[in-house]
Amino acid sequence: MNVSGFSPLSAAGSVMGSKMKESLTIRVFGALRTYLEDQGLETTLEKEIAATGITAHDLAGEISIPPDKIEAVFRNGRIINIYDPVFPGDRIAFCPYGTPGPYRIFLGMARENEKRKKRENPGILA
Repeated sequence: MNVSGFSPLSAAGSVMGSKMKESLTIRVFGALRTYLEDQGLETTLEKEIAATGITAHDLAGEISIPPDKIEAVFRNGRIINIYDPVFPGDRIAFCPYGTPGPYRIFLGMARENEKRKKRENPGILA
């Protein structure tokens, strides 16, 4: 299936216009899966992005997942902030809210969510 920049898992870059585009792999877990399934997309897919990258927040929006429903973003197996950039070749995973307490701390979700809260609400002291 090839729906607006999505393709089944395959590697490669392509030239679109004059800018080089390459892909990254996206996996979606838990309740977030329905956002892709409702579009007829698989929950593991590749998406072409510019070689300069994109924030995980903008990437979520491009695949119609509301960023406020995402608790954690993993890039290549490590937690990142939703406002951090992702690049071609990366493996990205979006996880919904609902991860049990201790794992939120051990995996770094709590830390990144505090950074996110400060960025989204600069007048609030965390």
